Formats: sequence, C-alpha cells, structure tokens
Amino acid sequence: MPQPTAAMLVIGDEILSGRTRDSNMYYLAGELTRHGIPLTEARMVSDDQASIVAAVTALRAQVTHVFTSGGIGPTHDDITADAIAVAFGVGIGVRDDARALLAAHYARSGLEFNAARERMARIPDGAVLIDNPISAAPGFSMGNVHVMAGVPNIFQAMLASVLPTLTGGQPLLSQTLQVNRGEGEVATPFGALAAEFPDLSMGSYPFIRNGAFGTNLVIRGTDGAQVDAAMARLVALFGHP
Repeated sequence: MPQPTAAMLVIGDEILSGRTRDSNMYYLAGELTRHGIPLTEARMVSDDQASIVAAVTALRAQVTHVFTSGGIGPTHDDITADAIAVAFGVGIGVRDDARALLAAHYARSGLEFNAARERMARIPDGAVLIDNPISAAPGFSMGNVHVMAGVPNIFQAMLASVLPTLTGGQPLLSQTLQVNRGEGEVATPFGALAAEFPDLSMGSYPFIRNGAFGTNLVIRGTDGAQVDAAMARLVALFGHP
C-alpha cells in the first residue's frame, strides 16, 4: 500500500491580512507525522469562493487527504461549506442531525438558537459530520476533504475525531545531529551521504549561537534501520558537536 499523503488549506482573510496568526498547520503537521501521513503541501486562500473551490479541487486530486481550517462559522463571510459543495458539484442545506446538535447545545447554554447559528448546520449533501465536543458546530468530511474550524482548540478537537478513522502509513522517524559548522562547510559530504540513502530525507538547518555558525543535520525516514545507519555515518563524518 502506498504511503498516504496530506495537504492543508488554511482559509481566511484574517490570516492573510496578518490579524490572526495560524497555528493549525503546525499542529496538524505534527499529528499527521505521528499517524504516518506526511503533510506534503499547505496553501492559504482568502474568503473567496472561487479561490477555495480551485484550491480544494487541485489539492484533493494530488494527495490522499485534504484538511481545511476556517470559514465554517455563523457569519456571512463563512463560505467554506458552500465552496466545498460547489467543488464537489452537490447541493447544500440545513441538515437535521447537525441542526439537532446545535439546538441542544444552545438550549444547554441558555442562548438563543437564531438564524445565524443555524447557518452552521448547513452541510453539503452526502458529507459525514465531524464531531465538535467544544462548541457543537460540526465539521464534515466530503470525500477525501476534511473541513474543520479555524479556532485552534476546536480544530484540534475535530482532528482528534478524524484521525482515528484514517489509515496511516509507517510513522516518520527523525534523528538530528547538531554540528558547530556552517552549512557551506558540511554541504558537500552531507549531500554525498544523502545520495547514498535515496529512501531517506535529509535536511540542513543553520543557526547562529553566541556569534558562531552551526547546523542541525536532520535525517528522516520510515525505516528505522536505515535512519540509524545513516546517522552512524553522519557521526563518523562530523563527530559530535
């Protein structure tokens, strides 16, 4: 079975304008890595239906799973659900099960279940609801696209509902060697080592500490024995920092 892959689509003018800092991509990448589904691409788009439709259409054809965040709230600019319906060519409307979840939540909270809040029960035809234990407004999965809230704690709760339903691959293992040398000094032998282990991913990440240059050399892969062998070679090349 081929390794499953994922992409993320972050939706919202507030992200692109700098008013809000996205933390969901960072969280998603870590959780997917542990689940054996590497995140291979991430995009950000504004609250524009055509942009959302184009991005979803492109990404869902390229990867096993697409995760979106943002744009499923009660206001007029929350248009993600409508865009997903367009991308899949299906209808959309208030769904009874989603409406019941919201009605019960607002009844417990003593808040009015008004028309704006009912908008959050609009779900594309054929979608599967994603549980939201925090504010009840559900996300949904449509094909291989998983549509979730932008609020970080709700996004995380929805992801916890989705991940157990997805078949992961082998978890990505990672080892790091920190050396007190600049990238230019280690690039040639490190590149040669990477060529010897084509099934592994190797990256170099420079830093400056107390005015001195250093580099973190990272080896990643799903085969633990190969990662260990490559790291042993790396230590032999550069020693310990």
